[in-house]
Amino acid sequence: QVQLVESGGGLVQAGGSLRLSCVVSGGPINNYCMGWFRQAPGKEREFVSAISWTDGSTSYTDSVKGRFTISRDNAKNMAYLQMNSLKPEDTAVYYCAAVRSRKVVPTEYEYDLWGQGTQVTVSS
Repeated sequence: QVQLVESGGGLVQAGGSLRLSCVVSGGPINNYCMGWFRQAPGKEREFVSAISWTDGSTSYTDSVKGRFTISRDNAKNMAYLQMNSLKPEDTAVYYCAAVRSRKVVPTEYEYDLWGQGTQVTVSS
């Protein structure tokens, strides 16, 4: 059974950086599109970024473009989200997710594998 576990969250000041990691166990990730989502208090979960497993194509929500970078290491069964220039509005629980797809998938409902989430708090 494939499982996802996130790490790397924490408290950081505005303008700072964090790197989130997602380790996938129970199977190779080279058949999956990997995605990152976040849910802020009182808000619905939203798409942040995704990366295909075929050619490394990526997608980002507009609010993080130029600040966040998604990457993956299929050999290590890992996905990452490098977050720079963090803002207080980036505060949320961040979730790693996976779906069997050759394409980049930006829609939450298509993902069927989810991690437990990691808290990111950005202070002003």
